[in-house]
Amino acid sequence: MRIEQQPAYVLHARPYRETSLLLECLTREHGRLGVVARGVRGERARLRRAQLEPFQPLAMDLLLRGEMATLTALETVGTSLRLAGDAGLAGLYLNELVVRLTERQDPATPLFDAYAQTLARLAAGEPLAWSLRRFERDLLEALGYGLQLQYESDTGEPLEPDAHYRYEVEQGAVRCAAGHVRAVRGSDLLALAQDRPPDNPGLKSLRDLMREVIRFHLGGGELRAWRVLAMAVSRR
Repeated sequence: MRIEQQPAYVLHARPYRETSLLLECLTREHGRLGVVARGVRGERARLRRAQLEPFQPLAMDLLLRGEMATLTALETVGTSLRLAGDAGLAGLYLNELVVRLTERQDPATPLFDAYAQTLARLAAGEPLAWSLRRFERDLLEALGYGLQLQYESDTGEPLEPDAHYRYEVEQGAVRCAAGHVRAVRGSDLLALAQDRPPDNPGLKSLRDLMREVIRFHLGGGELRAWRVLAMAVSRR
């Protein structure tokens, strides 16, 4: 199948044979694709290789056969995003999260749009923690794992802002004592549902909640980016 002018981002690249790369790409209409980019390594291919850096909006022509696609043409679209420092680390976290949680060739246009919007937020200097929580929420929703953030799972009653809840991945929010090790304020769950940034303690609670949910969908695994981000914070 020929795919032309497909909006895409490169999530990961590794060497393949002498002059080629194996790419993991997020495309708007075809989801995550494994792509062979031939002849893009070495001095003579420097310009084309530079186009395949992360965070650049691209338009790709591809030939899809079975599980892998071959890159046949490529052009950059719009302005290349510059993510440096912590924003760059956050962008790499987005890439690892998408690679680890998605299946190849599983179309999810809302995920592509959320990814592009989050990169723009990071490039614009918007708060990193809140930008990442919003993306995690939207990623889970796009993959069919959306969080129930407005109602108690056992009673069906609306969450109370002043109450505390523990979040059970396969169930939802269950009321608990304020001192529970996994307690999250109802106001913080509602803030995430309504796209309103909570205060700093709320952001920390939501980070811990999201990691628990992501671990569940990874089958109990960890993300390398979590360790890298933690080390960056500890050096400040």
